[in-house]
Amino acid sequence: MPAKSIKENYVLKNVMLADGSSADIQVVGDKISAIGSGLEAERQIDCSGLVALPGFVDLHTHLREPGFEQSETVLTGTQSAALGGFTAVHAMANTMPVADTAGVVEQVAALGTEAGYADVYPIGAVTVGLEGKQLAELGAMANSKAQVKVFSDDGKCVYDPVIMRRALEYVKTFGGVIAQHAQEPRLTDGAQMNEGAVSAELGLTGWPAVAEESIIARDVLLAEHVDSRLHICHLSTAGSVEIIRWAKARGIKVTAEVTPHHLLLTDELARTYDSVYKVNPPLRTQKDVEALRAGLIDGTIDIIATDHAPHPIEAKDCEWNAAAFGMLGLEIAASVAQEVLIESGKSSWTRLAEVLSKNPAAIAGDLEQGQELKAGAVANIVLIDPTTKRKVVADSASKSKNSPYVGLELPGAVRHTIYRGYFTVEDSKLAEVGNN
Repeated sequence: MPAKSIKENYVLKNVMLADGSSADIQVVGDKISAIGSGLEAERQIDCSGLVALPGFVDLHTHLREPGFEQSETVLTGTQSAALGGFTAVHAMANTMPVADTAGVVEQVAALGTEAGYADVYPIGAVTVGLEGKQLAELGAMANSKAQVKVFSDDGKCVYDPVIMRRALEYVKTFGGVIAQHAQEPRLTDGAQMNEGAVSAELGLTGWPAVAEESIIARDVLLAEHVDSRLHICHLSTAGSVEIIRWAKARGIKVTAEVTPHHLLLTDELARTYDSVYKVNPPLRTQKDVEALRAGLIDGTIDIIATDHAPHPIEAKDCEWNAAAFGMLGLEIAASVAQEVLIESGKSSWTRLAEVLSKNPAAIAGDLEQGQELKAGAVANIVLIDPTTKRKVVADSASKSKNSPYVGLELPGAVRHTIYRGYFTVEDSKLAEVGNN
């Protein structure tokens, strides 16, 4: 069993902050009590060489519970999140039953509280049963104990423009946001991978970029028309980046995310026929990867979100056409972010903290997450060893093993994760917390 984590008065000595300065961080209970030099406490933890950032926030996680516990549970998913430096995750609605009522979202939130590894914010379905025909109980979920603010049919697109308009109008009344899975279903019927040279050579049904881009273009115009907030899930094409850039220039209230895998991997991997590389939206071309990286660096893309999608082995260890779409992502996201932003020399630790912590918390309205590390802030902190180079292994806290990163060498490692004053991860190992 992992060691039991308790709240106490302790000092993190000699951390490096995002701006490059060195400091001590004192934590008392669940708050940061002081940041400065020469701070003292009964327990002092040497963090020399470690970068301290606000705990990460994932706006796009599939925790699978209720209904698909063979793939993941709220407990195992949040343990995986903690190992990746996350102190908050937003759980997508495609469970069984679907999270389209106040009762289900309250159940998911309660499971997160019981687990104790991270704040778990349920995302409510936009439509009943994710069927795209009738709006779900958006107001009831917003007013429930879970206080849902983000709504998505992720896994499916809200393809009917009338339903989408109504959803945008409805959430505007209480400051919510619609997170759209941009996929025109009639253009992706039977699609197995990115439409392009590789799909043509392999004889696999292609998934055209326009299937994503056409929905994004439609929805940013709808959001402008009703003056409501729109978030676009998992951008994957260069054209999508340009549409978001255009929409922001017009002042449209749109934000966007990119996944770690779309920042790193390309459709060339489909040549292996290894279904670990099968994902929705599909891996695209190197040109798309470069455009996504540039959009993340210049601020067009607001956040990195993992789209952590666990599956049981039988759903992935099969022929490509029969395999499920989806990849794991929580435990590797920070390393990919470091590769793209820091190792490239094109950005900074401050930007990394924005895209993995500050911005996702702001989009979702998570008031006690994404806070600047300062006296009085809730002690949600991740400490990263930036000098480590590690070869990704299959070992994971997740119940599933469908990681596309196994065997790759990536920079950085999460050494400690502190959630509301507790160590959920200490020396890269899970601690026992909550009721576990």
